[in-house]
Amino acid sequence: MAVRAAVLPAIGSPLEITGIDLPDPGPGQVRVRLAAAGVCHSDLSLSDGTMRVPVPAVLGHEGAGTVVAVGEGVGHVAPGDGVVLNWAPSCGACHACSLGEVWLCANALSGAADVYARTTEGTDLHPGLNVAAFAEETVVSASCVLPVPDGVPLTDAALLGCAVLTGYGAVHHSARVRAGETVAVFGVGGVGLAALQAARIAGASKIIAVDVSAEKEELARAAGATDYVVACDTTAREIRGLTGKQGVDVAVECAGRAVSIRTAWDSTRRGGRTTVVGIGGKDQQVTFNALEIFHWGRTLSGCVYGNCDPARDLPVLAEHIRAGRLDLSALVTERISLDGIPAAFENMMAGKGGRALVVF
Repeated sequence: MAVRAAVLPAIGSPLEITGIDLPDPGPGQVRVRLAAAGVCHSDLSLSDGTMRVPVPAVLGHEGAGTVVAVGEGVGHVAPGDGVVLNWAPSCGACHACSLGEVWLCANALSGAADVYARTTEGTDLHPGLNVAAFAEETVVSASCVLPVPDGVPLTDAALLGCAVLTGYGAVHHSARVRAGETVAVFGVGGVGLAALQAARIAGASKIIAVDVSAEKEELARAAGATDYVVACDTTAREIRGLTGKQGVDVAVECAGRAVSIRTAWDSTRRGGRTTVVGIGGKDQQVTFNALEIFHWGRTLSGCVYGNCDPARDLPVLAEHIRAGRLDLSALVTERISLDGIPAAFENMMAGKGGRALVVF
């Protein structure tokens, strides 16, 4: 059956909206009709080669939809069920999984190398990050779908698959923000907006949003920011000025740029925590000297997928949504059709907006 999808024909090439042929689900597979998909900066990182992906590929890894059909052996979902796509399913058998660090699963992306569909001309296609959400329908491993929690609209649930889990987890699992602490979030995109809300939920006393664009202040404050700083050469000094010359207890970097990582570190108080969520390229070199590492006593840590276990964390997020503490609509700056994805990529490259949501 042919469906429309956004295909990346080659690294560095623009996306092409075209028809693809999807097979019926085989054993252990699920076919899903997409309700919505978020346009994430990681998709841009795949298209430009920052992150490696077999091509041609259908991108999109943040989505939700309705099960259309299931293959043999699938029992946890059935046709008609609403599901969230999980782009990084854990295998349960590797070393990381044995330690409970399922977000570091060595086999999470093994499915991205598979051929899951073909163009209408017969060219093999790979699922960008396992799930190929930039399509009207997709076929995925059963391990890549989780039931949509009760009380969460299906369209909004798409954002749970990456931005919300990552931003929430960066604050609650990686940085472990405590009530009363001060927090700075660098980068007010979809993940940054989720991190701001998570910091508010955690009870942070001051939440400082930092971005290169002054236009994002309203978005940031709506998500929970108490202060807004337009990034410049004096950003760290401004943040220290807002925190009694101490710096913040926790800095969360969501941009993946060397300059913002270094500034986040410089903005963190002595003994504080700096968590890096953003995905930067190999050319983004960050330097420290040995003396400052000793003197400042800060902790610098990376954060993959918010250090989350989706099966564990989705019900927690759903409770925050139902209680009105977490507003998914605050992450969405525009709702677009499948044909609008290439333009959304251009906006991301220009540093505009929070999260575009593709509604099918």
